[in-house]
Amino acid sequence: MFDVSHMGQIRWHGKDRADFLEKVVVGDIKGLVPNSGLLSLITNADGGIIDDTVIVNAGDHIHMVVNGACKHGDMKHFQEQLDDFGGDVTMEYLEDTMQLLAIQGQGAAAAMAKLLPDGFDLVNMGFMTGVDTTLMGIEGCRITRCGYTGEDGFEISMPAESTEAIASKILEDPTVKPTGLGARDSLRLEAGLCLYGNDLDGTTTPTMGVLGWTMGGPKSRRRLEGGFVGAEHVLTPEGKFKKVSKKRVGIIGMKAPARDHTEIYDATGENLIGEITSGTFSPCLKVPIAMGYVETGNNKNGTDVMLKIRNKMQKAKVTKMPFVESRYYRTPE
Repeated sequence: MFDVSHMGQIRWHGKDRADFLEKVVVGDIKGLVPNSGLLSLITNADGGIIDDTVIVNAGDHIHMVVNGACKHGDMKHFQEQLDDFGGDVTMEYLEDTMQLLAIQGQGAAAAMAKLLPDGFDLVNMGFMTGVDTTLMGIEGCRITRCGYTGEDGFEISMPAESTEAIASKILEDPTVKPTGLGARDSLRLEAGLCLYGNDLDGTTTPTMGVLGWTMGGPKSRRRLEGGFVGAEHVLTPEGKFKKVSKKRVGIIGMKAPARDHTEIYDATGENLIGEITSGTFSPCLKVPIAMGYVETGNNKNGTDVMLKIRNKMQKAKVTKMPFVESRYYRTPE
């Protein structure tokens, strides 16, 4: 169990809420049926990524979770866009009134079931769906089947005054352990997931970050229409991705962990082609893993590279991600 209450929770109200959100994020918000969600990206005027966000259609409103370090900057950006929008939409920042816990791992559903009302159907609750519910009989809670570890799990939003009671109840389950965010960081890297501020920033476009899928496939409405802030720097008028100078890749094969800002060279060790943005020793694989950016053309799986770690060159290879196979929940067919 992770405490992720530092993250920002926002509710969007008004009949034009989906129209507005499609101006500030790249995903298909209008296409979300009630209780379904997606991961999306908030972009700036240059097409760079301001933040990544999980958005769920909660029926009478849209629920959004943004990163803690970015939340105030995000809302300033949203307000600037709202001032120019003119439609029926309001932003409700939940501030400290709601807290957020995350349960992650194969036993998450069994642990979650102990708090939910009798008859709650977790079996048919798919990945990236969310619902309002009671927990331990406490009103005003919300669960979303997601997380940032590559495993099955839930993010649990609850009134601040009930957080301690709910967290204590969860931890009564002997299979649940309170865990720090350093462990979550290792897990998300094994899953090939980005950490904003390390692997993504305002100069990184969705295509550079290999996150073009957040806009949908080649013929999808969002790819063809664009319409989000900075879209002209990311997409051609035909909905194709514009060429970029660098791309995000996985790196493996080095003997020592390569931390962020480690320089990446080509196989000769003479030409600097990029840098590591996240790196650690994988607890699951028992080897060093990393992700970073290399000049386009050096991003193919299996490409030999050299890393400058503690002023010594080490051989490594570009690899596909995730490093550890993801185990997101799939509903029975």
